[in-house]
Amino acid sequence: METEFEPVRLIKESPRGSVRSIRHKATGQLYILRRFSGNAEVYARLLEYTCPNLPVIYEVAQQDGDNLVLEEFIQGDTLGFLLQDALFSPEETKKIVRQVCRALWVLHSIGAVHRDVKPENIILRGDNAVLIDFDAARFHKLENSADTQILGTTGFAAPEQYGLSQSDVRTDIYALGVLINVMLTGEHPSRNLAKGRMGRIVDRCTHVNPQRRYKNVLRLMEAL
Repeated sequence: METEFEPVRLIKESPRGSVRSIRHKATGQLYILRRFSGNAEVYARLLEYTCPNLPVIYEVAQQDGDNLVLEEFIQGDTLGFLLQDALFSPEETKKIVRQVCRALWVLHSIGAVHRDVKPENIILRGDNAVLIDFDAARFHKLENSADTQILGTTGFAAPEQYGLSQSDVRTDIYALGVLINVMLTGEHPSRNLAKGRMGRIVDRCTHVNPQRRYKNVLRLMEAL
């Protein structure tokens, strides 16, 4: 890989790993290279799937105990970047969140939970919202009573991600509720709940009891 590609930019670095943009020398095509410790089984399963709201995963390998993932470079701005300047209208919010739901439907259909849905992990590519970063994603295991590793982003992470119980598809629905509220108000629903029907949808998504949330992303899409 090192001979075929050249580094372009370090996008993100943390104790768990790094994300870089790299260029294929022969074609000039840009890609994303992820290097991280932990479990790459969700990336490996996504090799078999394509969805306009998910990046294409081209290769998953291991090197020196780390996971290496080669994936599609998504050209666009993150929701986190766009929210620095302006909020979204209810119609824009509904359209974007429905597309994120489609991405999550693929993940949930293979038994995986994203566990880190937030504005920084959603890129707007033209009219398409693309959900990225599956480093915190895991497969739901029926035999487990709680997550083996606590991962997620404070504010967007559901209560069960703090070891209260095992995360499942409703964990991502909780994060979607927070996302909707932030897109509409710029704040967490606990501080400023969106008005009207959208606020009622947020309230159901972010219920402390997972059983009181929408059962799956299809139900949420219907509500939107």
